[in-house]
Amino acid sequence: MPGTDRAQNDSMNFDELGLAEPLLRAVHEAGYTTPTPIQLQAIPVVLQGGDLLAGAQTGTGKTAGFTLPMLHRLLESGPKKDSRGKPPVRALILTPTRELAAQVEESVRTYGKHVSLTSMVIFGGVGMQPQINRLHKGVDILVATPGRLLDLHQQRAVDLSHIEIFVLDEADRMLDMGFIHDIKKVLAVLPPKKQSLLFSATFSDEIKALADRLLNKPGLIEVARRNQTNEMIEQAVHPVSRDRKKQLLSHLIKSGDWHQVLVFTRMKHGANRLAEFLNDDGITAMAIHGNKSQTARTRALSEFKAGTLQVLVATDIAARGIDIDQLPHVVNYELPNVPEDYVHRIGRTGRAGAQGRAVSLVCVDEDIFLREIEKLIKRPIPKEVVPGFEPDPGERAEPIVLGRTTIGVRGPASGGRGNGGGHHARAGHGDRGGNAHGNGGGDRNRGQGRPGGAPGGRPAQPRPPGSSGSHAGAKPAHGTPHAGHGGARPAGHGGQNPAGGGGGRPAGGGGRPASGGGRPQGGGQRSALTSTSGGKGPVKR
Repeated sequence: MPGTDRAQNDSMNFDELGLAEPLLRAVHEAGYTTPTPIQLQAIPVVLQGGDLLAGAQTGTGKTAGFTLPMLHRLLESGPKKDSRGKPPVRALILTPTRELAAQVEESVRTYGKHVSLTSMVIFGGVGMQPQINRLHKGVDILVATPGRLLDLHQQRAVDLSHIEIFVLDEADRMLDMGFIHDIKKVLAVLPPKKQSLLFSATFSDEIKALADRLLNKPGLIEVARRNQTNEMIEQAVHPVSRDRKKQLLSHLIKSGDWHQVLVFTRMKHGANRLAEFLNDDGITAMAIHGNKSQTARTRALSEFKAGTLQVLVATDIAARGIDIDQLPHVVNYELPNVPEDYVHRIGRTGRAGAQGRAVSLVCVDEDIFLREIEKLIKRPIPKEVVPGFEPDPGERAEPIVLGRTTIGVRGPASGGRGNGGGHHARAGHGDRGGNAHGNGGGDRNRGQGRPGGAPGGRPAQPRPPGSSGSHAGAKPAHGTPHAGHGGARPAGHGGQNPAGGGGGRPAGGGGRPASGGGRPQGGGQRSALTSTSGGKGPVKR
């Protein structure tokens, strides 16, 4: 959304950017006059017609940075008709999640309300036929998630041969979710001559490498140091015992009279349990994640934005479409094991020059994640112990179980098997329907994560009994981390033999026999992903 902070751009307003009058009228009606830094730099470049790679923090107005000049260029080139006499799809915007797709299309309608261009949004989780019917009538601007777009294209319900402008939004999250192969499939059916724009909340070296392959001599804009947190956000860490987090969260909300609180959890079932606890404690709360129906997710977002819902509990992927100007509080009920996700999370508050507060409830199990986050953002986060919720000084760090894997410090897993001490894993993010890590909320479960499912959605290869991963006879779930992929090596791999190896019985699905006489697992190896099923049967998903 456009910004209102004149301190940064006192000498420039939207009227001076060269946008068409109907677009400026819509911007002014929305209450904006001054562009944010990303808008100030991106809009002129896009208007000139070149490719662009632009990076800016979440909440700095990236969406208006591409929707406004895109609308201008389509308006300037005049109306078009396809062979059926209908408006062809001339602009395509890809996003990683349903919520973000809906948010972007809403912005297109807001800024394009005084022009004749039409738009629509398509994503999975809802019926396909209404989308097919709408596409048949013709649409100028299409906002989509990759999975449903490819499904519709395969059914010849959407023609992408007339695309003039292609936008990849949240490109970093696209890579995190393993959408690189779907992106390549989409690019393969787009016309070679088009304007391509990549916008990203963070600006990693991988994004730059992707741009080198996909963009044609792009302009480069980076308005903030990569992975920098917004200075308008007050950050704090509240150390607490792991079994007192729910009570501390309820105490903070009630004692501070907090409203519109966005709370992050790692897994879907954890979000459900926390929402139930808060409701039982007199705080209105709903959970939003990939297992919720689209109707339930839309209702929760609507009530939260309207202020009638006090707390929204979300997983990382599901929260990507939440865009609220004055969101005052973000709470990390559980710290993310991917440090960059911390920047994404707290970027939901402190938007458009407003003050925000980001609070993290951290138990001893998460100290390793906190150190990684502080290393990434290059600053310590102030620690504040809440009276009455002091952490137990005798509490020892334990591994955190995510489905069939553990993260964090390594110690005894739930199968009674010990693991060496060392580093932690970055669990991949699932798509629709979720995965072992519980981070659902995208378009389709294509079985891709980083370093989760192998590229292209290949399931993890069967492994010997007693090693990390699938037990004999189990079908590996899509998105499940597996040996040798993404840099996270399972226990018993890369210098460690499987615990309790021997017997030579082949794993289910034709796996190799377990090695005999395995060495005991020791410390120092980066074997961060370990089985928690104990090898006693299928893990219940």
